[in-house]
Amino acid sequence: MLAGCIPWPDEAAERYRSRGLWRGESLGGLLRTAAERHGPAPALVHGGRRISYAQLDRWVDRLAGGFAGHGLRAGERVVVQLPNVPEFVATCFALFRLGAKPVFALTAHRSREIAYLCDITGAAAYVFPGRHRGFDHPALAREIRAGTHGLRLLFALGDAGDDLIDLSTVDGEAGRLPEQDASDVAFFLLSGGTTAIPKIIPRTHDDYAYQCRATADLIGFTAADVYLAVLPLEFNFTWGCPGVIGTLLSGGTVVLADDPTTDDCFATIERCRVTVTSLVPTLAQLWLEATEWNTRDLSSLRLVQLGGARPARSLVERIGPAFGCELQQVFGMAEGLLTLTRQGDPPETVLGTTGTPLSEEDEIRIVGEDERDLPGGEVGELLVRGPYTLRGYYRAAEHNTRAFTADGFYRTGDLARLTANGDLVIEGRIKDVVIRGGNKTSAAELEEHLLTLPGILRAAVVGLPDELLGERIGAFLVTAGTRPSRHELNQGLQQRGLAEYKFPDQVEFVDELPVTPLGKIDKKALASMTSRDRPSTAHEEGEHGDQFQGNHGPAGRAGATRDDREVDREPARGRPA
Repeated sequence: MLAGCIPWPDEAAERYRSRGLWRGESLGGLLRTAAERHGPAPALVHGGRRISYAQLDRWVDRLAGGFAGHGLRAGERVVVQLPNVPEFVATCFALFRLGAKPVFALTAHRSREIAYLCDITGAAAYVFPGRHRGFDHPALAREIRAGTHGLRLLFALGDAGDDLIDLSTVDGEAGRLPEQDASDVAFFLLSGGTTAIPKIIPRTHDDYAYQCRATADLIGFTAADVYLAVLPLEFNFTWGCPGVIGTLLSGGTVVLADDPTTDDCFATIERCRVTVTSLVPTLAQLWLEATEWNTRDLSSLRLVQLGGARPARSLVERIGPAFGCELQQVFGMAEGLLTLTRQGDPPETVLGTTGTPLSEEDEIRIVGEDERDLPGGEVGELLVRGPYTLRGYYRAAEHNTRAFTADGFYRTGDLARLTANGDLVIEGRIKDVVIRGGNKTSAAELEEHLLTLPGILRAAVVGLPDELLGERIGAFLVTAGTRPSRHELNQGLQQRGLAEYKFPDQVEFVDELPVTPLGKIDKKALASMTSRDRPSTAHEEGEHGDQFQGNHGPAGRAGATRDDREVDREPARGRPA
């Protein structure tokens, strides 16, 4: 096991192996096996590109050889920040075969997040796009390299420049690739967490291969299935629930969507005869609205997975009838646990719960504040351990003592209950995060940044109810002197390198922040306050009113506004997946 990672106890690991859950298969080897079985069949489709299993397998080998030729070695970490393109899939599988460890980064991440990922993982390489959605990623890469010790290789997809390595030129004879220990780390996902910086989640070949295989089996994936990857590939939901890897294990076809707009996706569903896709509630809502004027043939869809945030019941009830397909509710986290509804479940189970755990080896507890197990039906904190749930974050010893019980249960921070039939119902969360459109923002992180801006004395960030997003990011500010405008606030946060999806949706200026009897900021009181109670600058003209119409709006036009991109980063933990 890679240094800084915590393995499963020997007794648990042996049990998972003896029961056939962990099979000693590396992710790179699984693609090889799939290519041998399905060689000429299409593995990846992206626009006009069609890549067969055999072609993908050869490409992965050549990429692995090329990375090795540039000096990349087994065990080294590589930050991968690419959009939904075939190069993402090929790069990750090439790194799997080489034994290097991909660290997934979202395309919306900027200097703060990328610098942190490179530093905490000791990354030797960084793979990124060229100019993507108006942002100059090569310039960011040069900035990161200048300030990061040990980062020596920069691979750009697109116009690289003389000082960067063009990913399209990375090619070489693979030679004898090292054998991979399936119990070792394959790659790293990110946790949304509640702290100012994300926690790093190690996923092994064994545990992730099991997760992908089990979810693919559960929904009956076959070689006839076509999976549309709408959400970012860096999401656990899209990558392996069963997602891309589960599709490839089954011999199916993965179709990569550049944009989640209904115009593009509905046309792709019709053209490629898509059978399965995964959506967050925000996107599902916009797709549902678009069905009112849709003329595309969506009849090939057999299953829509819904996860990423707790959806409104009214939304859940509309999906099956609108698309003429089965709905599957999914709750999960990049740290591990997945619960899913099953085909044949009663309607109330599908509409009102997130189903039962993926594995018979998943151990779930619902506990009170004293960490004693609660009777069935009562709401408490969800604790979990199992064959694909981590035993510790990467290089986070102090945090791990708080995040895990002494006997290895992960404290999820989610409030939940179990129905009489054993189905999980998520009731809320303990941790201080805002889940906006299925994506998490740490309140503490945003508060820290806001307090550095001129004139801001105190700041509190809370989640405010939002019919479309589930929650929007509300910032309550106490200021001295002239109140900053929304433009000034956003400009200040941008200059600090904060990803735009973390910017406040609503800003309220107050004289004081309410506190609890213990002297802590009373965020429940803030959340209950409305703009009608006092003057507010939450909706300054021209800055907020139509932000959501771009990328996902009813007209389906391509855009790059801040609210359009909530599917451009992962709900890494706590809401699937």
